[in-house]
Amino acid sequence: MKCWKAIQCGGVLLAVAGYWAVAQQGYTAAAVPQAAAASAALRSHARFAAAIEESRSVAQEIQQRGIPGMAVGVAVEGEIVWAEGFGRADLEHNVPATAATRFRIGSISKPLTAAALALLVEEGKLDVDAPVQQYVAGFPVKEKPISTRMLAGHLAGIRHYKGDEFLNAKACASVGEGLAIFAPDPLLHPPLTKYAYSSYGWNLISAVLEGAAKQEFLALMDERVFRRLGMSRTTADWNGRIIEGRTRFYSARQAAGGAAGGVVSNGPYVDNSCKWAGGGFLSTVEDLVRFASAHLGDGFLKPKTRELLFTSQHTADGAATGYGVGWQIGKDSAGRLTYSHGGGSIGGTSQLMLWPEQRVAVAVLSNLTSAPYRAADVYRIAEPYLKRSAQ
Repeated sequence: MKCWKAIQCGGVLLAVAGYWAVAQQGYTAAAVPQAAAASAALRSHARFAAAIEESRSVAQEIQQRGIPGMAVGVAVEGEIVWAEGFGRADLEHNVPATAATRFRIGSISKPLTAAALALLVEEGKLDVDAPVQQYVAGFPVKEKPISTRMLAGHLAGIRHYKGDEFLNAKACASVGEGLAIFAPDPLLHPPLTKYAYSSYGWNLISAVLEGAAKQEFLALMDERVFRRLGMSRTTADWNGRIIEGRTRFYSARQAAGGAAGGVVSNGPYVDNSCKWAGGGFLSTVEDLVRFASAHLGDGFLKPKTRELLFTSQHTADGAATGYGVGWQIGKDSAGRLTYSHGGGSIGGTSQLMLWPEQRVAVAVLSNLTSAPYRAADVYRIAEPYLKRSAQ
């Protein structure tokens, strides 16, 4: 039976044994050389040796565009077959990036939150079409009613960041404090009339989940999603806490045309506690491909619930948005169905992609603001495994 709880899968542990050794020894450069960890992965998954070499070459080329540190993870049929770090998690102390490095994942926090939403729907605790005030009584009534489904599909008309809000350095002590940033503002447009991406809409979703579950949002995520799926290195990006394996965060002025060569500096100080659900989590490539793979079968969510997540929503005039509940639905350059999400943070750029028909998941994380890689690069990394699945 395929396993998506890596901590219980001997083969997966072998594949990443080098990385766990690094984690246990404090990420010192001498603990476990990256080449040794890569060799362990090759020994454990010999059938993917050629694919790993091919995708490693692509990953090295991406990292050499001027990204201080990044990591790549690949799962096939729910099993992590390759996970590796490139470059440095900490330039000043020469700490290598590994598969166990915790990066800011930005908006990949949305599909994580969507999993908790889906579980509450299954339990009958959340009606996604009810007005949000049913669960968040204090949220101001707008010109038209808005529902959780609208929020989750960016159709509610809630605004996104404005001004310097992306650089927010103020801490929020609760989900409710995060709502205060945008709650008084009018809707951008009537609900369902336009698709307008909004991370703040997911702030409101986290408050809805608290009201539906009668549980604090981060506790809900930890108990119902992270622990259940063996995502032991996924956590909120608490600034004041010591979080083992967390990368440093960098920014760069890119050279002309986005080429490598920009001057790298420490990223500005920000606090993500006002937007946990929309962009405030840390994770690893291993945890993310494990998470994505859990959506391939019935062990985590029921088929009808997965349909809720992975069916494009529509505007009132019937136009498909290409976005379900926390997931983008599309096709790659070869016409294969994909479920995905990207993320951008101060000091973090992220991509998570799932090919459900080929049962392949790929995560790419880095510690650079607006790092120069996109979905097309993830396709290149995934291609060797997608070809194998077609054979």
